[in-house]
Amino acid sequence: MKELLQHAQHIVIFTHMAPDGDAMGSALALYHWLGGKPEVIVPNAFPAFFNWMPGADRIHVYEKEKAACDALIAAADLFICTDFNDPKRIGPMGDKMLANPCPKILIDHHLNPTDFADEVHSHPEASSSCEIVYKLLFGDKSSISNQQSSISNKVATCLYTGLMTDTGNFSFNSTRAELYDIIAELLRAGVQKDAIYDAVFNQYSEHRVRLTGYALYRKMRIYPEHHLALITLSADELDQYHYQVGDTEGLVNMPLQISDVYYSVFMREERAKPGTPKSRIRISFRSQGDRPVNIWASEVFHGGGHANASGGEIFGTIGQAVRLFEQTYKTYLK
Repeated sequence: MKELLQHAQHIVIFTHMAPDGDAMGSALALYHWLGGKPEVIVPNAFPAFFNWMPGADRIHVYEKEKAACDALIAAADLFICTDFNDPKRIGPMGDKMLANPCPKILIDHHLNPTDFADEVHSHPEASSSCEIVYKLLFGDKSSISNQQSSISNKVATCLYTGLMTDTGNFSFNSTRAELYDIIAELLRAGVQKDAIYDAVFNQYSEHRVRLTGYALYRKMRIYPEHHLALITLSADELDQYHYQVGDTEGLVNMPLQISDVYYSVFMREERAKPGTPKSRIRISFRSQGDRPVNIWASEVFHGGGHANASGGEIFGTIGQAVRLFEQTYKTYLK
């Protein structure tokens, strides 16, 4: 990887559709560590509560800048893919990337990556892609930087954001002691952890808070025999509360606060785009303890992820998604 980076002149960094904190953090950490020279391209808009992140204003959004992004992709001599394991996860950019024969580096923590990259750093046991980036760049004497003291505040801030958000503020996928060794190093680099938490979790709009209340009061179903909760929101319901990208972030975790709920699923409808006959239903899965949901997400909903935090999708209606959910949950839940 070090050799590839040294010889590349036109690097493009990709991350997945609907970028979350780990996607943003891993991509921007690499961007800053490489001196702000790479181009970072995301498939679609990221939540406004990540606008504060250093370098966020330099990110290209493919949906808004298709021609310019296509030119950057065609001219690249190295691709770095962070926080996704399949070119399909970056939408139409995936085909553009594969059409360019230049080397590709994959940095990811999801199960079963497809065989598209030349240099693969896939570690499903990791808490986040940001953890893997940290280890690659600063982990020990064999890492690319060769010394931990080279962590800049911008890099550290991006990495901490990914670690914090992909573990639910260190409430899941975060039991290994070495993760907290990394956090300690990031704090020594000047990370302001309370300010980051505030920027991500305490800057919501009134509409988002009201949407959350509606979802929990009106749209949450409990399946007590399997300690399972389901929340669904249609596109019309989202419109009613002036939905913005990121407004349902974390909603899937809330039913787990109920004492006898160990599994939670959230379904959100995205309206069909012109030329697309069906709506996309995005589905988030969460669980507690030794209760995996990633196999269910993978085998039924074309997704995957961590044992306790996964995602998937189907094309159709909310009703169809719920019927598929109800037909299969007894097979996959304890």
